[in-house]
Amino acid sequence: MEYKDYYQALGVAKTATEDEIKKAYRKLVRKYHPDVSKEADAQAKTQEINEAYGVLGDAEKRAAYDELGRGHQYRAGQEFRPPPDWGRGFGGGGGGPGGSGQGGFGGVDSDFFSDLFANFGGGGAGRRRQQAPQRGDDSHATLTIDLADSYQGATRTISLTVAERDAQDRIVTRERNLSVNIPKGVTAGQQLRLSGQGQPGAAGPGDLYLEIQFRADARYRLDGRDVYQTVPVAPWELALGGEIEVTTPSGKVNVTVPAASQSGRKLRLRARGLPGKEAGDLYLLLEVVLPPATSDKARELYQTMARELAFNPRAGG
Repeated sequence: MEYKDYYQALGVAKTATEDEIKKAYRKLVRKYHPDVSKEADAQAKTQEINEAYGVLGDAEKRAAYDELGRGHQYRAGQEFRPPPDWGRGFGGGGGGPGGSGQGGFGGVDSDFFSDLFANFGGGGAGRRRQQAPQRGDDSHATLTIDLADSYQGATRTISLTVAERDAQDRIVTRERNLSVNIPKGVTAGQQLRLSGQGQPGAAGPGDLYLEIQFRADARYRLDGRDVYQTVPVAPWELALGGEIEVTTPSGKVNVTVPAASQSGRKLRLRARGLPGKEAGDLYLLLEVVLPPATSDKARELYQTMARELAFNPRAGG
């Protein structure tokens, strides 16, 4: 069956207060009551409104419904099947819309509604023995860092939107800042675990897992712990060879370019890749960059080279 968005049914935001939800419900009931409404689908609409208010109008049912939506990322219209352990740790009881108390859910006839609270522990038919409180769901997010952060280690502050109960037992959201220690040698795809920073639960919060991604940088390419870096060089540095200074993710180094090198040559610097028990290597890929012929002097030099070197890069191709 399809997941139902009860907030959408009442036309309120997920952060709506108890009073705002009640006002929206009463307004819609007056509009769609079958005795006064001229809408063709008034009866079905009234049932939908009652069903939504039966959940959002009850603090515990609303908390359970919100937990399901956050933890399992359901969206309106998607196929729905409650997880087997969902709903544990929440109390039951309470009437339906307006406190009617029919069967614990206000007499709502909905497959989605019934399945949603099958494990809720509510009153009426099908009452189940309340199970032991469960930890909250684990949360997952992505943390994007610079390559240099893996070389040196770093501390970053991240902002998360979290849901919690306020003093009036309403579900509210707020921004929370967390300080994250990034260890040296962390690799792309690795997950950092922050204990107790996940979703709230009756037996304590779950954990937060941050998956590491590296910020895109055209200079670098990663292969495990090996790092490939493109290094621009002048034609004479390739032809004549010599020492050049290169800024790498771990700092500046001096490397020797062998004479008669070609563009695309690869120089290996051992153990200068990502740090770790077995550090990776750093490979410098030499890429020739030609000086522009934008001055008379530069054009003259190029003409001299063309005349005296008699070089054809396509010869024998």
